[in-house]
Amino acid sequence: MTAALIVVSLAFAWSMGAHYTGAVMGMPFAIRALSERWALVLIAVFCMLGATFASEPVQRTVGLHIVAASGVTLLMALIMVIGALVLTTIYTYYKIPTSTIQILVFCVVGTAIAAGAPVTWTTVGKLAITWVLAPIAAMLLGYAGTKLLQRRSSPPWALVAVGIAASFVLGANDVANAVGVWEMVHVGNPVLAGFAGGAAMAIGALTWGRRILERVAFEIVDVDRPTATAAQGVQAVVVIAAVTQGFFTSINQALVGAMSGAAIANRREINRRNLSGIVKGWLISPVYGFVFCFAAYRIALALGYAG
Repeated sequence: MTAALIVVSLAFAWSMGAHYTGAVMGMPFAIRALSERWALVLIAVFCMLGATFASEPVQRTVGLHIVAASGVTLLMALIMVIGALVLTTIYTYYKIPTSTIQILVFCVVGTAIAAGAPVTWTTVGKLAITWVLAPIAAMLLGYAGTKLLQRRSSPPWALVAVGIAASFVLGANDVANAVGVWEMVHVGNPVLAGFAGGAAMAIGALTWGRRILERVAFEIVDVDRPTATAAQGVQAVVVIAAVTQGFFTSINQALVGAMSGAAIANRREINRRNLSGIVKGWLISPVYGFVFCFAAYRIALALGYAG
């Protein structure tokens, strides 16, 4: 079962790599600061670096501080990751940027409750507060940053540099969604887990990352250079602030919040229909994760696979 957990975790990491391309390079690509191919290559390289060298604090949050690791079995860990993998892949297919972090946490909670394992509600509460505050802070900072950049000239390479930083943060922030459960069941170590998950995310970006990259770049907000630079820069700042505290927040939510604030400041058009669909996805996806994993564990228990 350990081998199955590793395979499913890496598949989830692959799915996340495809899902977050727009979140980290959508803005540079939107203003044609770099081509689609180079956007995906840079995401792959710097995401893997971030996952390998900067993801340990968040891995420990997932692995040790949501559910007591002593109460987690291999089957529980497997169900948690399968639920998150299935939902993330569905959202990527329909080009809806969602929060894999929220999906994963509620998959963990749903499985734990079904199994009668203790949940650390304090950690869940702190994460929930972070999830609420991050897009609001990003919107306000996006507005302020755009107003500032309207008075200054920002070269295209500056936005590419911000996208590279965001790609590094993606690896540091999100690889734990896939491999944090390894900490629960004592598989590998954080550096090895980060490298393996980061490599899978890189492959996901290169093989299936085009869908979300184009959605974020062209189908949410009509961006110009100040709007794009402010949005991508603010997103990186907000997520880095969370990661340094061991909390992981949604890169997509931070970017969409920053894009909305920047668009308002610069009076750019917002596709309200697409934005509304994305927000609904944020609200619904954690519920799906909880229900899916709760039911899956109960079914496994009834069939005699758990206990």
